[in-house]
Amino acid sequence: MPELPEVETIVRTYRPRLVGRRFVAFSSRWPKQASPSVPRLRRAIVGRTVTRLDRRGKYIVFQLAPPGFLLVHLRMSGRFEWAAEHNGEPRHVRTIWTLDNGNRLLFCDARKFGRIIYTDDLSAVIGSFGVEPLERGFTSARLRELLRGRARQLKPLLLDQSVIAGLGNIYTDEALFVAGLHPLLRADQLKPGQVTALRQAIRSVLREAIRRQGTSFDWAYLGGRMQDHLRVYGRTGEPCQRCGSAIQSLRVAQRGTHICPKCQPRGRKC
Repeated sequence: MPELPEVETIVRTYRPRLVGRRFVAFSSRWPKQASPSVPRLRRAIVGRTVTRLDRRGKYIVFQLAPPGFLLVHLRMSGRFEWAAEHNGEPRHVRTIWTLDNGNRLLFCDARKFGRIIYTDDLSAVIGSFGVEPLERGFTSARLRELLRGRARQLKPLLLDQSVIAGLGNIYTDEALFVAGLHPLLRADQLKPGQVTALRQAIRSVLREAIRRQGTSFDWAYLGGRMQDHLRVYGRTGEPCQRCGSAIQSLRVAQRGTHICPKCQPRGRKC
């Protein structure tokens, strides 16, 4: 599933093409993706202009005028395509937005898990989301506050979108490695130095991934280069770039997880 860096890359790519444009038509070939319904979504957005294109967590957020919000969650296989860049129609087109300049934005989704939502109240959809890890407010003190009193394993807590928005399996594994922390450590038992290291690791890993336009995987998200620079994720059995030990895989909260057993020992102190 695309995570924060992939969604941020998509937003930055499409922002110049969409901001200032007005929707003149909307059609869906998979109505289950549209909320509250295809007819109501069509009535809500056609005639409105995109004034901003942003990201919140893993959601792409279209801010519209007159005021309203269109949100897209890519889920497992969703992606945007620009119709003009194809000689024919790409595969798995589920939704089509037509703009006032004649261009068409396509939402392609092989597995049909993506979601397209219109709302007048943004907080009704994403109000429960946690802190954005790249915002100024994500300080070491803020992270300590988030971890305090939470007797949960560290990785599942970091994946909880109500705690930190946008982190997923890939970049959580990468950040924990950079910070030298085992994913099974209890969140409320981290020392101050470990919390600072984790905060710095999360931000540095996400910024690097955005610079490299995310991680390409399968056919669902292409164009990224971060897959060539991952330190532990997907590298089971390969040598650690830091110490040479074999990267191991384990299951944490039903998620495939990758660690260096030497660089990320369970009992490491700080």
